[in-house]
Amino acid sequence: MRTKPLFATLSLTSLLLLAAGCNLEKEVDVVLPAYTPELTVECYLKPEEIPRLTVVESGAYLPSAASATDQLTITLPSATTPTVGIGINGITIQVPVDVTVRLTLPGGQVMPLRFAPGIDPVTRKVFTHIGTAPLAMQPGQRFDLDVRDTRNHRVTGTTTVPTFIPIDTVRYEFNGLSGSNRKANILTRWTDPTGTADYYYLLLNKFSEPNDDSGDYLLNDQQFNGQTYTAPTTYRFEPGDTMTATLYHMEQAHYNFQQSVLGAVSANGNPFAQPARIRSTVQGGLGVFTVLMADRRTVILQ
Repeated sequence: MRTKPLFATLSLTSLLLLAAGCNLEKEVDVVLPAYTPELTVECYLKPEEIPRLTVVESGAYLPSAASATDQLTITLPSATTPTVGIGINGITIQVPVDVTVRLTLPGGQVMPLRFAPGIDPVTRKVFTHIGTAPLAMQPGQRFDLDVRDTRNHRVTGTTTVPTFIPIDTVRYEFNGLSGSNRKANILTRWTDPTGTADYYYLLLNKFSEPNDDSGDYLLNDQQFNGQTYTAPTTYRFEPGDTMTATLYHMEQAHYNFQQSVLGAVSANGNPFAQPARIRSTVQGGLGVFTVLMADRRTVILQ
């Protein structure tokens, strides 16, 4: 009984949309609220390594169209703005030069991290501050971080050294095909402790390319607590590849941070996704402060 009126209504709506189609697109200037920058910290402590830290100021998500250029621009600090601005394509990263960093060791000693920007020769990652000596650490020990500038910004954080979880085996299997279709998978196996909630990050990369991301897996032990677990991959690796599996045993706060980062990456640019907020492990700003406790194994696929 109602099919014809409904169809007629839909048809009329469609005709009106088609008739006005040339006027459906209109540029709208959206006035965004002012953004207040925060200190953003990234610090991963590693056993027997000198601590390094990166601190920048967070910025607006959308670039400035007025300053969009593919030419690198550098703005030097001033008395009112004590930051080095590094800009390209309308996005500027502000690196504060007035930051003081203090790392409190398990015994209560304080290690200052001085401002000495550089690039890690192994990971090729940029850092802004560096400590004075390699860190000795034992499971259960606590480290505290204090980062502050001269403009009343302060970021603090606490991390506890996780236990070392060794990799039992890393092995591979070929798919039985030949020629260019011959591929291998990788199976990484370890034993989870009994009676505790544990969190892991498994990273696979080519040995010759430390920043290559051939696969990463964020796991908790809800399904295999106290058992031996094997993490498989698909058949996608080439004969002759030298692959490294790195297993990180994580704090829950670091696990939550990594989950939120993956969620933010997934939501970025997706108009149907809910905005994802980064779950920082620090207070007073943004970022992560944690200990990386890892085991590493390398295999040659032959």
